[in-house]
Amino acid sequence: MTDSKKTIWRDLNMAMTRRHFFRRSTAGVALGIPALASLLAGEGYAADAAVDPKTGGLAGFPNFAPKAKRVIYLHQSGAPSQIDLFDPKPNLAKWRGNDLPASVRMGQRITGMTSGQSTLPVAPSIFKFAPAGKSGAMFSELLPQHAKIADDIALIKTVYTEAINHDPAITFIQTGFPQPGRPSMGAWVSYGLGSENKNLPAFVVMISQANALNPDQPLFSRLWGNGFLPSKYQGVKFHAGGDPVLYLSNPPGITPTTRRRMLDGIGKLNRLLAEKYGDPEIETRVTQYEMAYRMQTSVPELMDLSKEPDHIFELYGPDSRKPGTYAANCLLARRLAERGVRFVQLYHRGWDQHNDLPRDLALQCKGVDQASAALIIDLKQRGLLDDTLVIWGGEFGRTVYCQGKLTETNYGRDHHGRCFSVWMAGGGIKPGVTIGKTDDYCYNILEDPVHIHDLQATILHCLGVDHTKLTYKFQGRYFRLTDVAGNVVDKVLA
Repeated sequence: MTDSKKTIWRDLNMAMTRRHFFRRSTAGVALGIPALASLLAGEGYAADAAVDPKTGGLAGFPNFAPKAKRVIYLHQSGAPSQIDLFDPKPNLAKWRGNDLPASVRMGQRITGMTSGQSTLPVAPSIFKFAPAGKSGAMFSELLPQHAKIADDIALIKTVYTEAINHDPAITFIQTGFPQPGRPSMGAWVSYGLGSENKNLPAFVVMISQANALNPDQPLFSRLWGNGFLPSKYQGVKFHAGGDPVLYLSNPPGITPTTRRRMLDGIGKLNRLLAEKYGDPEIETRVTQYEMAYRMQTSVPELMDLSKEPDHIFELYGPDSRKPGTYAANCLLARRLAERGVRFVQLYHRGWDQHNDLPRDLALQCKGVDQASAALIIDLKQRGLLDDTLVIWGGEFGRTVYCQGKLTETNYGRDHHGRCFSVWMAGGGIKPGVTIGKTDDYCYNILEDPVHIHDLQATILHCLGVDHTKLTYKFQGRYFRLTDVAGNVVDKVLA
């Protein structure tokens, strides 16, 4: 070969680089995408953080001594009416039927469901309130059992959110951002703190249906999802019937020994793939297979309530014997807390009372009042309340003005994000206090506003976590549950 030909071949070889091949060849479409994904993997996933071998959480977490080791979050989906349950406004009686003053609304946006009404008539609650306990906290007659825990809870009347529709509002309070895609609070907690029980998930979710008659608001699995965190941190949904966890039982003909051999073989294959590609989701798959195997023993024992004494069922109410009810789920939440599950999320549907509020709110409260109070009492008598944080509340509140026709005995209420009530109890929370003050119309906050991010920062603080330090790098940015905001609510802390 002549020198000139050698020069030509050298130039061609230099030009035909790997990148040039992917750009010019038809195969580049198929091959270039996985290659690019491999090259950019570091931008999609956080660098491997040091892990605490005992819990599986991040080394160095908790950041300081925690007051709470675990969380039970009782989310009331659809938004309970704070005016009818926790925040009485006796002066409303004299303004009944009058249009909401412009000086109170101050041009604040409202939903399309009432924006077309010619008037926004004030609708006082028809329910009576009374003080309870030494704290004197005011509770509606619809929550008689709450009076028993008045001195154990902290009632915050001034939580607020920018969202005025259900999907962005519930996404916001559960993930710290109104648009889908971020990790849920339970996923953040299990990522940072891991689990105290290797045989159960760190994050468990249970759902109960409405006691009211109007249609429920939908719930989406992304509300307990992992977002951009590895999928092992997503919530595991427990079901009331059949397998408590889908596909947990072995199919016919598969023995535990056979299952163990299958998992060992699959594990070896997955670890080979993990070494080759470095994808953390492969390690997650191995971990989750092993967790599922251990859950085949631990979950049936957890769900077996036959050893619970009669007085416990009486405490939670007759529905506690019916799988899938709110009462039964509250009892299971206590059992999960006993077993060291880090984050237990209960969703109870049916609080969206745009009409027929007096009827449906009474039905809803009858379904949750006793069990909610029983959970606090039960945790306390077992010595678990001291290190278990319990939260009760919805995604926003309800309006003081009536949606639809206002009558002497009936009214509806639209969504209201400007102020609503949430109560907290247990590890790190000051018992028997009421935080915040709203105006006479229960429309605006006068004292101690608590934003959604403030609430989330406070929850993490009780767990010994500085909310600004629990971060994860994704696509070049460090994310956290509280986004770029959030202040711990000191007044609610013990």
